[in-house]
Amino acid sequence: MDFKLLLGCFVAFVALVNPIQKVFVVTSLRQQFDEKMTKTISVRASFTALLILLFFLLVGRVVFSYVFHIELYAFQITCGVVLFYNGITGLQKGVFFKLDQSMSVKDITAVPIAIPMIAGPATITAAVTFPAEYGQVITIISIVAALCINLIFMVYAGLIDKALSRFNLMNPLVRIFGLIVATIGVQMVFNGIKSFIEVLVS
Repeated sequence: MDFKLLLGCFVAFVALVNPIQKVFVVTSLRQQFDEKMTKTISVRASFTALLILLFFLLVGRVVFSYVFHIELYAFQITCGVVLFYNGITGLQKGVFFKLDQSMSVKDITAVPIAIPMIAGPATITAAVTFPAEYGQVITIISIVAALCINLIFMVYAGLIDKALSRFNLMNPLVRIFGLIVATIGVQMVFNGIKSFIEVLVS
């Protein structure tokens, strides 16, 4: 197994999942739920997101091509635009997501935390496209590892928030991750355009 490929794939998934964003989300949840419930929501949402990403990794291309008749490059470009918008929002406002306080626990676990905050358009696109570049085994390992890191951030969100807020680091980190996410979105658009051109000239 190529360690450089594994590291590159893992870092990309961590950036796409964006654990720092989840610290803010879980902190928002604690305004409505106790610590035990927020941890339960975090674990359930992470497991749901893992199943979704593995599903798209294994059969994503079939779903896009034969069920929805969508070319992968079109999905890449669209998701890249969405990701760029989300990244710019985080970069400019220091906030990726605002929680609707009226949502129930069940609703929050599935949507919006599992989908699209963890298994969003960008991570789904990566799950579908990365096996061709990194290999299926490396991609699966990277997904599991990235979601584990994300879950740790969610479970210990309170401690992380206090530590970062004490040194006024929370807002800068959100903006830095916003820049990274926006850049990944741009790269995703370029990759989609490149794939489209290759189809045209082939």
